[in-house]
Amino acid sequence: MRREEDFIGEKFIDENALYGIHSWRAKENFPDNTPFPIEWYKALGIVKLACFKTYANYKKALENKQLINNLPFQLIDNRILETLSLVAEEISEGKYFEDFIIPAITGGAGTSINMNMNEIIANASLIKQDKNPGQYDIIDPIEHANVFQSTNDVIPTSLKLTILNLLNLLEKSINQLRAIIENIEKQNFNKLRIAYTQMQEAVPSSYGKLFSTYNEALSRDWWRVSKCFERIKIVNLGGSAVGTGITVPQYFIMNVVEQLQKLTNLPITRSENLSDATNNLDTFVEVHAIIKAHAVNLEKMVSDMRLLSSDLIKNNEISIPKKQLGSSIMPGKVNPVIPEFVISCSHKIYANDSVITSLSAAGCLDLNAYIPIIGYSLIDSLKLLIACNQTLSENLFSGLIINSELALEKLLNSPSVATALVPYIGYNKASLISKEMKTNNISIFAANEKLKLVSKEKLEKILTSENLLKTGFTVQDL
Repeated sequence: MRREEDFIGEKFIDENALYGIHSWRAKENFPDNTPFPIEWYKALGIVKLACFKTYANYKKALENKQLINNLPFQLIDNRILETLSLVAEEISEGKYFEDFIIPAITGGAGTSINMNMNEIIANASLIKQDKNPGQYDIIDPIEHANVFQSTNDVIPTSLKLTILNLLNLLEKSINQLRAIIENIEKQNFNKLRIAYTQMQEAVPSSYGKLFSTYNEALSRDWWRVSKCFERIKIVNLGGSAVGTGITVPQYFIMNVVEQLQKLTNLPITRSENLSDATNNLDTFVEVHAIIKAHAVNLEKMVSDMRLLSSDLIKNNEISIPKKQLGSSIMPGKVNPVIPEFVISCSHKIYANDSVITSLSAAGCLDLNAYIPIIGYSLIDSLKLLIACNQTLSENLFSGLIINSELALEKLLNSPSVATALVPYIGYNKASLISKEMKTNNISIFAANEKLKLVSKEKLEKILTSENLLKTGFTVQDL
């Protein structure tokens, strides 16, 4: 064990651990087992790397202007700086994550997250220089790993990097799913079916029309997600504690975001008002509201599929893939597990939206203390949506079967099809055909043959898919 101390007291830490006293105190204070997102951990590593590289450039600029000897503070040795950068780069690839012991939900506006990272960087750097963890007189978690930084700028900046990366993945997953839906729409463009309103048979439509509604919704989702990048790309890195840049050189403030752009190839930009970007988290609220709309569309879509393929509907026109056994005691039972997974995820996202909204509003004066759980909830929602799109593409819609012949047969035997006759013979006469169909359980052709309200040839023309699916009618049609 090694002894570490801070101004509160001392703690004994495992001698080989890369975390230190600040991380251990947080571990004791926040007994939550929700894992911290590794995506956020990696992004924080990249932010630290950008800070170290900007520091190195700052040091060179001072040397070039021969100002290095006039400084009231000592600059970090180049060898230490190179080691810090190397470790930060390794962290950006996921290394040392086992020593990141901070849970997802904490107090303190992310200070524990930042300090655990600083301790990992410092101790891993010490090991690379053949020193022991805890020898902070050589490489210090705050003096070196946290140089020119604050929790309040590196944590939200790394969160936004994480969100940007996940938005890229979400955008791709939406387009993948949309392409499959669009293909189903095209294949079934003229395949007639009964449309339902309030779970009752309503009017003739087609499966192409139904899937076009899903396609359009996903297209809107894609468009909305593309707009999220504009909101989330603005960062406060260099702003220090409250956005005033206190304790940070102007050179660093003006150059660190550009350095981060080069490292990530992401369209990030420094906020024109660093205090605003530090204080207000409404952009997270806005982005989550946008992706929540995607969850709403997914839930509606899979709820339709679950209903149309359920045992409540006999002679199903739609069959979804059978993915796993549905019961431990009922032989042959197969449940709609993919729709149920998506619906479950959607409701978790709605709950996350409530957390993000209420706690973003709970920010006080110059900072929001709740960014750890706000960030976790937003990352959680993005990952859930990506997972939903993936499983819908691979495990549901790619194996969907539509029995168009059965759908047409059911339509022609449904009283709802008589609605198509209203422009030609009026509501009351169409009602007579509908009543005859329902009373005697016969098709529209049989009912019309008995009542003789329209010629057989005219009826056949009215009930073609071309006529039923066009938008409205003209006088010439009649």
